[in-house]
Amino acid sequence: MSLLETSSQSGVLSYLYFWRYLFLSMRPKQWIKNAFIFAPILFSGNLLNIQLLIRTTEVFVIFCFLSGGTYLINDFVDREKDQYHPRKKYRPIAAGLLSPVLAVTAASVILASSIFLAFVLSWKIGFISLAYMIQTIIYSFYLKQMVLVDVFVIALGFVLRTAAGAAAIMVPISVWLLIAISLLSLFIALCKRRHEIVILDNATAHRGILSEYSLVLLDQLIATVTSATVVVYAIYTFVGAASPQLIYTVPLVLFGICRYLYLTYRQQDSGEPESLIVKDKPLAVTILLWSVICIAILYSPW
Repeated sequence: MSLLETSSQSGVLSYLYFWRYLFLSMRPKQWIKNAFIFAPILFSGNLLNIQLLIRTTEVFVIFCFLSGGTYLINDFVDREKDQYHPRKKYRPIAAGLLSPVLAVTAASVILASSIFLAFVLSWKIGFISLAYMIQTIIYSFYLKQMVLVDVFVIALGFVLRTAAGAAAIMVPISVWLLIAISLLSLFIALCKRRHEIVILDNATAHRGILSEYSLVLLDQLIATVTSATVVVYAIYTFVGAASPQLIYTVPLVLFGICRYLYLTYRQQDSGEPESLIVKDKPLAVTILLWSVICIAILYSPW
């Protein structure tokens, strides 16, 4: 094999590896969080409307690229601190497999393209997408260093996802549903902070703000948010949902939250919430049953 052919093959491999590491850095496993975009179309009774379903899916895809672009920015900012984390140190940027400069350049292109496509769909979707991008980038550089603000900003991201889903199909969304979603996401964020303190030998080296938290404080916050989540969801099913029969899904929500607490406290396994849906069968079955029952209640002909 000639030197030219070897050089050519090396160039192709480098090109392929770049795209592979770029894609992994966009964390496709975490795109499941964008499923909250489908909440408005589900609870408004429009899930079977193909045109609205396609439009909602388009917003979902845009937010997948938006979140992927912001993950690139976040990994660029945390590339040194991630080396103190047993799992995050293998991320391509932290591991030195993806150039930080190329990552930021790619992120800029991805984010700009996503915002443009969002405005093409509608000005409301565009502004919500822009707000999501701005708050996520500010979080990566600054807000993640502010105690309590960091977890509330995470919750805001889920609210904006839901709002984008409502804007996609142009329907109002119940304030009770938005509060329930914000409380649920706050619950997950607090459990993740607790997980980081428990498993990391030098937690503050990875995330400095963890020095402002304690297990006692987090336990109290988790207990408060857990109760509020179940109560608010129950109120939503009774006064804000399309069908009051959704009240029958409250036990499943309660069991799902209890199962998540079990995984957090007994299994120390809440570091990757998006993975638990697949890894933990009882939690996966609970979410599946909740989805099926919601669809049956809202879309049954009788």
